[in-house]
Amino acid sequence: MWPVLRLRLFHASDGARIAYREDGAGQPLVLWHSRGLNHREFTPAAGELQDRARLMLPDLPLHGDSEESPEFPYDIDWAARLVAECTRDIGGARPRVGGSGLGGQLLLRAVQRGWLEPSRMILLPGPLHRPEPVRLVGSLARVSAAAAAPTGPLVSRQLTRGLVRAELIGPDASSRVKTLAAGARTAMLESSERSLAWRRVIARWDPEVFRDLIAAYGEVNCPTLILWGADAPSAPARAANEAADLIEQSLLRTLPGTGTILAHDDPVGFAREIASFLRST
Repeated sequence: MWPVLRLRLFHASDGARIAYREDGAGQPLVLWHSRGLNHREFTPAAGELQDRARLMLPDLPLHGDSEESPEFPYDIDWAARLVAECTRDIGGARPRVGGSGLGGQLLLRAVQRGWLEPSRMILLPGPLHRPEPVRLVGSLARVSAAAAAPTGPLVSRQLTRGLVRAELIGPDASSRVKTLAAGARTAMLESSERSLAWRRVIARWDPEVFRDLIAAYGEVNCPTLILWGADAPSAPARAANEAADLIEQSLLRTLPGTGTILAHDDPVGFAREIASFLRST
């Protein structure tokens, strides 16, 4: 049984809302999830982690219970600035922070732009600076082309479904991870306002937008754990190795028998590696 985490709301300077869950005591640890999922990506490991930190699990904008109004731009720098502002508010001026997939990419973008100065950072499976997998790029291209045309609410929901399905969760994912993704997708399609906002994202999405993040690694001046899945073909180990080579204070660890969603595939190992990293000097 997963622990019940308390729901909190953060309101950014521009009015955007970020929902987050928290529990535990001590120094905060903020973890941002992958695209198409929500804070539940980490809840299987919450029971282990909340004994070691005050665990903070936000939902990215257009995910979970966070901002969904079409009035916001939803471009990459807006999202990175929002992630940085929320992280500083709930995690402190020099936060301990981590992210997987899109969450990790936005953290790196925020560091690169000088909006965030973590004291410790955790990078979890995702493409990082590497091109997205071919199947994902193809899906995004098809959905982006469709998004450029006028559509009604039903078609907007179909476009949203297309983007959410274009995930780093492959056919070899565990049943638990597939259930997580299906639940998150259903929640994202319930709101017509959210579907309209996703159309804005889809229309301007560039699969290569994070390629220049490789330049951000030289800006990371804090201890960084790169925690990867041994069986994550859609999250290339090559990207993790390149990041580890370029981040001066990095530690690369791999969890055997895991894919891209580590906290579901091996919650005990996931929590153990993070707890050990947070204790280290």
